Amino acid sequence: MAVVKLDITQREPFAAGEAFDPAGPYEFLQGTAHFAVDPLHPRNAAITDLELAPRETDGTVAFSAGFAMLQPADAGRGNRRMFFDVMNRGRKTVLQRFNDGPDIVDHSLPPRPGNGFLMRRGYTVVWCGWQADVPPTPGLMGLQTPEALGPQGSLQGRILCQFQVNESTPQLLLSDREHTPHPAADINEAGALLQVRDHPNAPATEIPRAAWSFVQTEGDAAPHYVHLHAGFEPGRIYQLVYTTRGSRIVGLGFAAVRDIASFLKHGGVDDGNPCAGRLDYAYAFGASQSGRFLRQMLYHGLMEDEAERLSLDGIIPHVAGGMRGEFNLRFGQPSKDVCFIIPEMFPFTDTPQTDPLTGRRGALLTNLEARGKVPKVMFTNTSAEYWRGDAALIHTDLETMCDQPESPSVRRYHFAGTHHTSGLFPLAGWRAADGMRGQLPFNTVDFNPLLRAALINLDRWASEGVPAPASRHPSLDDGTGVPSDSLEAAFPGLPGVCFPRKVTRAMRLDYGPETEHGRTVRLPAAEGETYPALVSDVDADGNERAGIRLPDLTVPVATHTGWNLRHEAVGNPDLVIGITGGLAGWTLPFAATRANREATGDPRPSIDERYSSREEYLRRVRAATQELIAAGYVLAVDLPRIGAAASARYDAFRHGK
Repeated sequence: MAVVKLDITQREPFAAGEAFDPAGPYEFLQGTAHFAVDPLHPRNAAITDLELAPRETDGTVAFSAGFAMLQPADAGRGNRRMFFDVMNRGRKTVLQRFNDGPDIVDHSLPPRPGNGFLMRRGYTVVWCGWQADVPPTPGLMGLQTPEALGPQGSLQGRILCQFQVNESTPQLLLSDREHTPHPAADINEAGALLQVRDHPNAPATEIPRAAWSFVQTEGDAAPHYVHLHAGFEPGRIYQLVYTTRGSRIVGLGFAAVRDIASFLKHGGVDDGNPCAGRLDYAYAFGASQSGRFLRQMLYHGLMEDEAERLSLDGIIPHVAGGMRGEFNLRFGQPSKDVCFIIPEMFPFTDTPQTDPLTGRRGALLTNLEARGKVPKVMFTNTSAEYWRGDAALIHTDLETMCDQPESPSVRRYHFAGTHHTSGLFPLAGWRAADGMRGQLPFNTVDFNPLLRAALINLDRWASEGVPAPASRHPSLDDGTGVPSDSLEAAFPGLPGVCFPRKVTRAMRLDYGPETEHGRTVRLPAAEGETYPALVSDVDADGNERAGIRLPDLTVPVATHTGWNLRHEAVGNPDLVIGITGGLAGWTLPFAATRANREATGDPRPSIDERYSSREEYLRRVRAATQELIAAGYVLAVDLPRIGAAASARYDAFRHGK
């Protein structure tokens, strides 16, 4: 058992002892998980540089991670299922997404229950750190992992950082989004390179070395900052390549997730397992960065523990698109994202796929299928990942440009008309988390009901063999999947709408011959041909035709998209939001009356022209929701919530309430 000790330092009633019937009250546990893995075990062979880790006297490699858990206080009232939250940059996510919980301001406090959905269903909810570069912010949960060591000690090599700011900034930390930095090995390195571009698919311009410098601040042991003398300009995309020293073995994050799940499922009371005898199935959810983590975990086949047991019975990689990440890379930055710099992209699909330009062939599930150990998988994406240019690649045959066959263990769902995070209402054009502004108000579509149904369907599929509802996504075969740049004509005349001058596309990147072994020896990468960028076709209102369509789209009072251009106040207004995270779409309400729309030249029929009354509108919303419930994409418990949200939208857009 790779978990050698689970040190529980906090144990208390959850939510002041509130009872979540039928599961009853919950308890919150928190502490540290201690691991030791065999670096010679074949199930660990895919972890980059594990052979270079310092070893314990018994030959194992030790590491540790933050741990937390919610479980029913009465073991007999749980549902014998674990729901593992693959945290995003050290932050808990599932209570916000599945329980409609509030945004977490102070991560050091116990989580809040929201609507109690997971608790009332009896799930044991688990968190464990997996990311080695989580900053030392109170409450964030990370991974404490050893450094890879060569004959001369710490490893030295080249690394790439990417930056994009929303306001002019003279100096930036040598990391992705304020994570633990990789210091410059030589403050005067002549071969370091800083480039800038305004679009990820446009050529880069080199910034003269004399125009910028590395900075070592007082108290730092090494240079942790880069300073651009003229300042980093808002919206522009900067890439820095330099030499660093010291490489954490970030791939041990896969072992942490795998082994804590197996320990809680299989470990006994004598092992110190607080879930001993309580769990039969384990499911994992990861969103965005952590969804990409799960895709890479699948690709490397790191789902089996050292006892060769499948650790996770089902997973939901959410809003990951076709990407993976720097989760198993020497000098890896697990926080880093976007398909324009990620070293490993291909293959995108769960079944074998061939790149017609390079001749490469592969599939995400090859290693797991070879051993007959494949979890049930639901790939869920919003429109934003399609408009980024990579989500459609997970279901596209690149040779024939037809739909890619699907594994019997996989479903692929597109949440139509949504953006990277579940939408919030009322309309807002500014995002407090990062100061981002869009040219149009941010997308308001709440897709959390689709996630709740996905989890219940995943459980029935894995535990009872009941097939999950059929995949729904833009399709080349039926004509609903179209090139993103073909839709410029779909939005003419809409008030305030500007279509991107140039859409974004994932590109083929050559980081050298050692990329498959977790080493990028060519930096910056040689940029090759772009991949096709496909999205859903849209109807006359500009709403998407393909995917799972909530009543926001089938009984609309607005147009909803997965793309939104940057506001001129945050720079680069010709570029879509989300090149360095935080992908955003927009919501543009219909005019209330025919007179209103004619006054603005809006070609979309007004709300009054569509619906004879508020009551008729709500009847149609209810009918559309019931169709989704019958098809299995929404749970009956969410019918009142969807109706209440529709009522609020109608009042706001029709009557200005």
